[in-house]
Amino acid sequence: MAVPPLLVASVRAAWRCQWQQLMKGLGPADAAGHYRRPESAFAATPELPASAASRGVHGLIVGRSCPWAHRAWLVWSLRQLAGSLELVVAEPDPRAGRWRFDTPYEGASALVELYRRSGGDPKARATVPALYDRPGRRILVNESARVIELLNRWPAPEGAPNLLPEGQLEAISHWRQRFQNTVNDGVYRCGFARNQAAYDRAEAELFASLEAAEAALQQQGPWLCGERLSLADVVLFPTLIRLELVYAPLFGCSRRPLWSFPALMAWRARLHALPGVAATCFPDSWRNDYFGALFPLHPSGIVPAGADLATLVAGPAPERPQP
Repeated sequence: MAVPPLLVASVRAAWRCQWQQLMKGLGPADAAGHYRRPESAFAATPELPASAASRGVHGLIVGRSCPWAHRAWLVWSLRQLAGSLELVVAEPDPRAGRWRFDTPYEGASALVELYRRSGGDPKARATVPALYDRPGRRILVNESARVIELLNRWPAPEGAPNLLPEGQLEAISHWRQRFQNTVNDGVYRCGFARNQAAYDRAEAELFASLEAAEAALQQQGPWLCGERLSLADVVLFPTLIRLELVYAPLFGCSRRPLWSFPALMAWRARLHALPGVAATCFPDSWRNDYFGALFPLHPSGIVPAGADLATLVAGPAPERPQP
């Protein structure tokens, strides 16, 4: 029996109203319907702790599916900080809407407990990454942009790369600012847009930035700012490594496949091939957490099949350069 058109229209209107309410909880938006990322609870840049080189004093709290935590994990891995900075992996708890610890960390079963202990706003969400000071029993910083800058100054073994090399600072700053607004946040601005106009603007800015990065890599390479790996590369990688598996199918970032950007494809493969980078990538977690948890965008919770990550990063026979 055919469903009466009036019933369809009524259900559509009711769902639209409920969807708008659900999206308010998922991500705030401005009056024009553009997604706006909430500010971090502990955003100020702290001084490098005097005890930074001491083992067991500080913990870097990350999550496998979070791209903002991924950039911190990348710096931790590339700069070989395991000897002085403990890596603590939190797990998502979508039913409770929080990050939890499989084994209690510093007496806390969930990240939100550490936030409250540190004086965080009780109404704010507790997010990763977070840099935790164990003796002080407090979070030092949880804004990912500040975390990676601090980790670049963290005591590291001889030979560890400086990801803010002199001579490239202006170019690094340019790319970081552009990627933050149009790519890192940009994919979320596509997926969390409240209307067509907001989506169209976000999608256009996203692909304009990818085209600019493609042109830059074609002109100079092998990295975005030239011969040396930098934080500009670090902040772009977590978004592009998730593009085909999550952001294109779920957030509508699908105007052009990444293989139509050959320099970016080769760049991604090159970075993925660096020692330790592959160990920061968890494609199953990405897909399960995004498709399974973002109910307003994917109500069924069905996790679709996707390409094997090894195939996506195979690239045109990437070399294994040193950073």
